[in-house]
Amino acid sequence: MSTSTAVVGKRRRIRPGRVVLSGVGVLVALAWIFPVYWMLNSSLLPNVVLTSTSPRFLPFGGSLDNFTAVVAGGTFLPALGMSVAITVTTVVFCLLFAFLAALAISRFRFRGRKTFVLAVLFIQMLPAEGLFIAQYKMMSTLGLLNSVMGVSLIYIAGVVPFTVWMLRGFVAGVPADLEEAAMVDGCSRSQAFFRITFPLLAPGLVASGVYAFLQAWNEFTVALVILQKEEYRTLPLWLRGFVQASASHETDWGQVMAASTLVAVPVIIFFLFVQGRLTSGLVAGAVKG
Repeated sequence: MSTSTAVVGKRRRIRPGRVVLSGVGVLVALAWIFPVYWMLNSSLLPNVVLTSTSPRFLPFGGSLDNFTAVVAGGTFLPALGMSVAITVTTVVFCLLFAFLAALAISRFRFRGRKTFVLAVLFIQMLPAEGLFIAQYKMMSTLGLLNSVMGVSLIYIAGVVPFTVWMLRGFVAGVPADLEEAAMVDGCSRSQAFFRITFPLLAPGLVASGVYAFLQAWNEFTVALVILQKEEYRTLPLWLRGFVQASASHETDWGQVMAASTLVAVPVIIFFLFVQGRLTSGLVAGAVKG
């Protein structure tokens, strides 16, 4: 039997399993993406169509009127600016603090190191709801209610422990021998770190940044407690207020779906941008033994 015939026979033997797995993957992908598609489809249709007994799965005759009405309300852009400011502040400071803590835990041996690690783990076990009263009183005492800094401080404190654990694994996965070899070649400790170790930690920083972004962007309960004035609402609070305003009369589901789409679009754009960075970082960060 020739080599080409053997290869063809092997492909024929594994083809049914691959077809089944591909079919399952397609079904899972469709089930995952259908709610997103339905939200976008509904945002393009008028409310009279959405409330009819027969659903319309394609946006024929649709328009951007719902989006225009939502943005024209004058409350979307302030809420968007509030969410962006809080999210950027949280991601930047969270990565800074967590990165330094992960380096200290992984690279140095100091008194109280194990206690610190256990404290980080213990903090993750505390229910967030049990801290609301204390957080509110603390922010009220500091005069940070209805402010970007007040919400960002709570978000940073809540996200840092988990990102420390994430980055700790990445830092521990980079051998310290690489830095020592660079120092033997003439680099200082800081040069060895930024030229050798830091590029290898890019995947961990991106993954931690994604986690911090999602936590800050989608968080609702803390913002509901700390941000009590309408002019300081984040997008989740704005969307809740938008639905409540619609509940006083017949709900305009087209505008509700349009508002939901506007909240989701920045997350989608962020993931489209970060996906390539994460993939390239994983490839660039590979260490050959």
